[in-house]
Amino acid sequence: MDFDFSNHRSGPSHERWLISWADFITLMFAVFVVLFAAAATNKNTAKEISDAIINALQTGNIRFISHGKTTPRFNETKVEGHGSRVPEQQTVVGVVPSLKALSAQFRDEISRGHMEIHLEARGLVISLRQAAFFKSGDAIVNPDCYPTLDKMAGVILSVPNKVNLEGHTDDVPIHNSRFASNWELSAARSIAMMDVLTTRNHIPRGRLAISGYADTVPLGPNNDEEGRARNRRVDVVILNELIPATNAHARQ
Repeated sequence: MDFDFSNHRSGPSHERWLISWADFITLMFAVFVVLFAAAATNKNTAKEISDAIINALQTGNIRFISHGKTTPRFNETKVEGHGSRVPEQQTVVGVVPSLKALSAQFRDEISRGHMEIHLEARGLVISLRQAAFFKSGDAIVNPDCYPTLDKMAGVILSVPNKVNLEGHTDDVPIHNSRFASNWELSAARSIAMMDVLTTRNHIPRGRLAISGYADTVPLGPNNDEEGRARNRRVDVVILNELIPATNAHARQ
């Protein structure tokens, strides 16, 4: 018997699921590749941190690590060309001024309650009380305090560190013709302190940064006058930070 295949039609394919399955496997492979890459990056960062800690303990040198990259060691130079050495583009800061020496230098100001000095992990903090340096609700530096600021400026000029000027207030709301909030007042006092240090004491503006924190970073409780008085201040923070070499040259 002869069969006529000319009119034969193939039935529906039951193997199309293989296409979807292949796409799914491909996507899963891509996901695992991304996860593996992320895990490898984290391992590298952890290893760099571990190596830096071991190096600091064994040799006394210190390296700072940020986002997986290392900054130069203290007193380290890089080599270019045929053995010629050039300074790093970043200048390593010197040790912050001695807390003991500063406490002796500003003994009178500290005893009168005009100033507090303490060390933090980020650097040396000189807290200037509002009652001595500003009138209540105002952001004009009291000229009677210029001799104290002159001494402080001498300390800042003796080291190459960056400096933060941070204004703080208590939690009592303010609303006068000039300042609508404690945020504005705290920032204005930082700016006023910067103006004195740059115009009178010739500290380069590139070394200074200003900020206002209002009542968000108190030193004491805001439920009594003593605590509120400590909180009304401008903190001059001599940071433990690298500064650009150009700024270091400008300081000299």
